[in-house]
Amino acid sequence: MVHGLGEKAAADVVVVGAGPSGASTAYHLASLGVDVLLLDKAAFPRDKVCGDGLTPAAVHELLLMGVDTTGWIRNRGLTVIGGGHTVRMDWPDQKSLPGYGMARSRMDLDHALVERAVRSGARLHEGVSVTAALQDASGRVVGVRARTGKGKDQVETEVRANLVVDAGGVSARLSTSLGIEKDPDKPMGVAARTYFHSPRGDEEWMESHLELWAGEPGASDLLPGYGWIFPLGDGLVNVGLGSVSSNARATALPYKQVFADWTSHLPQEWGFTPANQVGPLRSAALPMSFNRKPHYTNGLLLVGDAGGMVSPFNGEGIAPGMKAGRLAAGAIAQALGRSTRVGVDRALSAYPEFMREEYGGYYTLGRVFVRLIENPKIMRMCATYGLPVPRLMTLVHKLLSDGYERKGGDLDDRLITTLSKVVPSA
Repeated sequence: MVHGLGEKAAADVVVVGAGPSGASTAYHLASLGVDVLLLDKAAFPRDKVCGDGLTPAAVHELLLMGVDTTGWIRNRGLTVIGGGHTVRMDWPDQKSLPGYGMARSRMDLDHALVERAVRSGARLHEGVSVTAALQDASGRVVGVRARTGKGKDQVETEVRANLVVDAGGVSARLSTSLGIEKDPDKPMGVAARTYFHSPRGDEEWMESHLELWAGEPGASDLLPGYGWIFPLGDGLVNVGLGSVSSNARATALPYKQVFADWTSHLPQEWGFTPANQVGPLRSAALPMSFNRKPHYTNGLLLVGDAGGMVSPFNGEGIAPGMKAGRLAAGAIAQALGRSTRVGVDRALSAYPEFMREEYGGYYTLGRVFVRLIENPKIMRMCATYGLPVPRLMTLVHKLLSDGYERKGGDLDDRLITTLSKVVPSA
């Protein structure tokens, strides 16, 4: 782990941000023999606000990176509670996805991904704040300006590169500095979470609560949003809540109060009390449905949250971010083999096309879903009348978890695929 860049540096590709999407990009690039610099303002391990749940789609990407998951807790599926019903749904075992999910704190997950990228040949530099893009006379991105150190030891650095990847998270400061703004008409979610020591910490099911009550369940006001309980092993549970808006106006939910009200009415034996709480309740924004595009332009690629790749169906950003990193790396490797700028751009145009094909229609369906569930009364109605129907929930489970086969598969897979193709791309 290198901490200093010096006054000048260079690489084939610079990846800004070493979260799951950035680490995935760097790993796959390095595995293809590309010289890649991975920059992050933090030092690892470091914490990030997240539910810490890993769907089979995320596990799929971990397996492709060869990450050692020995000792990571596995889960069988999802327990959904709402409308007076409790339904358990196993993760479907499919040709493209394993039949299990996992859970791992972001502190441990991100550290493991970064280490895997470094072992594959990526050059990690921590404590580096990227301040601006370097552009040539035509406006093409040819590197970044960065700052290392503090106070008198602060060093300004120019990092030259053939291509730059913005994996800088929801703020996407690099992209924003170039005028690539988020779309205010795309959904935005907010999630808040903390940890508890709990006897539920070693269970094999992730749990989702579709109703958040202001007081006694069923006898108080229903609040917009949903809650989760994700066991992490070793007696530790990630407990959180989220809400979503159909546009970029963040929901004005008083998270601390809602969280306190919700957890205070959960069974006492679960141990979700201040005495058992580990760390504060922290929140973060979730940019959804490709709310920042284009995903490639003038030497700059956007991956993960920087490109608004969080799923509007379930708030998951890890799996699509890691997949985006893998697809971006493939396109970059092809582009670096071209001898002209036109050829480079032509090769890189494959990346946004890959993302549109993979998620475009699916995320459009998600926007319809968001418009429905942001109304808590509709959410309750769906839970009351939908959860008791096993056939319906099998379909919904695949839809909400991005657990469907894109090619072939059963009737549910083909239905979701058909719907995602007939609607406009996000």
